[in-house]
Amino acid sequence: MALPELSGAQARLLADLIRDDEVAQGLRLERGPDLSRLDPAELAHAAIDHARAVRAGRLAPADFQRDWAIMPAAYDPLPGFAAAVRNDRLAAWIKSLPPPYQGYDALAGGLARYRTIAAAGGWPVLSAAAKFGDRGPAAARLRERLAIEDPELAGGGDRFDAALLDAVRRAQRRYGLNPAGQVGAQTLAAFNVPVETRIRQIMANMERWRWLPPVLDRRRVQVNVAAAVLTVFDGDAPVMSMKAVTGRPGNETPMLVSRINSIVINPPWNVPSSIADAELWPKERASPGYLKRNGFRVIDTGGGGKRLQQSSERSALGRFKFDFPNAFAVYLHDTPAQSGFSQYGRLASHGCVRLEKPAELAKLLMKTTSDWQPPAIDAAVTAGKTVRAPLAEPVSVYLLYWTAFAAPNAQVSFRDDPYGWDSRLAARIERRSAVQALAAR
Repeated sequence: MALPELSGAQARLLADLIRDDEVAQGLRLERGPDLSRLDPAELAHAAIDHARAVRAGRLAPADFQRDWAIMPAAYDPLPGFAAAVRNDRLAAWIKSLPPPYQGYDALAGGLARYRTIAAAGGWPVLSAAAKFGDRGPAAARLRERLAIEDPELAGGGDRFDAALLDAVRRAQRRYGLNPAGQVGAQTLAAFNVPVETRIRQIMANMERWRWLPPVLDRRRVQVNVAAAVLTVFDGDAPVMSMKAVTGRPGNETPMLVSRINSIVINPPWNVPSSIADAELWPKERASPGYLKRNGFRVIDTGGGGKRLQQSSERSALGRFKFDFPNAFAVYLHDTPAQSGFSQYGRLASHGCVRLEKPAELAKLLMKTTSDWQPPAIDAAVTAGKTVRAPLAEPVSVYLLYWTAFAAPNAQVSFRDDPYGWDSRLAARIERRSAVQALAAR
């Protein structure tokens, strides 16, 4: 299909629409170059590029890391663009481009809000902590800082009163911190992240929304790796949520989309060679008999090779393992190490996702599998034998990396960027946008 011919009025309108929308959709930190000087054919090419970036992401395939394993679906904007030119509905076409997700729309609203905060000068840096009951400049500055993000914090003053205490706790929840109301070093550090960094964080997360399939499966399991939380959805409604433990930096849990086809009850643990070499064989050498005492078998793989398997009775996978095909050998699983779920920072695994309530998840996913109703699941666990239970209806699983997510009122919650992916992604978005701008000259 050939590019449509733009009238002079359409070209002027489209140049302004693209320039404004690049900022609104988080493709640029600031407004890009004036596009009105482009000839109509160049502007049509710019419109196609912009549409593809808004719907399917700004990155080129070479920009994706291996563990960013969610690739956007192919999208051809030309038919829609041609129809918009023909029917003189360019503004409506631009408005239709973003991914059709409430989470994306909420982040776009949050982005606009934080841009407004930045334009007004951002927020003050807090150099001293204040505590409940204090009066003075530190408390006044804390109130000033929180009021910029928190519409519920009304009034001024220099006292750390009950209203300010509630605001501190709300902020700590938004930042994924212990909502104790104490402004310690970790809370101060979160409050002092510059607004420009928060804007880039929102931009990175909006880009990740653009990588998702055009339609999310109705029954799905979603893991927010950065927040270490698992949520089960039925449509847009969450029906179960639980804490998780995800990969520590250096053992990152990848982003991916797959399907849970079966659940292994009483799974043995086939130890990856990387873990065996780095952790278990050294423990055996330091304390002979360590492997046997902890339920490991040494299996001869031939040719002098050996691997380790931990029996189901002692397995680090607990009583449930949720299998789904992927190139990273990661899965969801139970764990006997329950203490990790009491922590606010829960990035501690080798890349797999440990679950707080695996039995509850198994019973929910097996709800439509007649052979595996709750009594049968409980009996299999008690029997102690390893059993693979196929799901009658496989369930989609999404491992996602959300470090910024917003409520419908554009109130944004942030998490740390433990893998450093936000800054890397935001830089690549900017670089690709600059390349496209040069190409349009």
